[in-house]
Amino acid sequence: MSRIGKKPLTLPKSVTITVAAGNVVKVKGPKGELSQTVDPDITFKQEDGVLTVERPTEQKRHKALHGLYRSLLNNMIVGVTEGYKKEMELVGVGFKANAAGQVLELSLGYSHNIYMVIPEELKVATETPKGKAPLITLTGIDKQLIGQVCAKIRELRKVEPYKGKGVRFVGEAIRRKAGKSAAKK
Repeated sequence: MSRIGKKPLTLPKSVTITVAAGNVVKVKGPKGELSQTVDPDITFKQEDGVLTVERPTEQKRHKALHGLYRSLLNNMIVGVTEGYKKEMELVGVGFKANAAGQVLELSLGYSHNIYMVIPEELKVATETPKGKAPLITLTGIDKQLIGQVCAKIRELRKVEPYKGKGVRFVGEAIRRKAGKSAAKK
């Protein structure tokens, strides 16, 4: 049995879960509402503030979906109660970030600035501490959407292994390579 799938989900008092027609699960909490379409084979039981995800058979497909949907529901519950936050830093000489509303302006060493529209569901903030790399902070309730936007920002200037320049997460360990060694005499 799926170790993740069989773990019960405890629901906080402020969260309500409903399963609508077409197997659409809606999670509503103090920070907002999220919905997820679920495979029709997966069922849910809710009793005394505890939600359990169940599968019909021991097929490999059902086992995979069992753990997947339990994890997705857990992420939705955490999102509508606490929310998610990702911080990225721009490491490189002259790298800058500026947020104006939902538009993120990035200067990443190219001949032009890059303008990126951030989805309405997320909040973006930029900060440039003195003597440190500029920071981009994304906050929201949808973990999947935050991860996707972070991946797109990171894709604009991947971290290179020699000097460590590029867009990275705060606290991320970068695997560095040694440069060329001096000419042998």
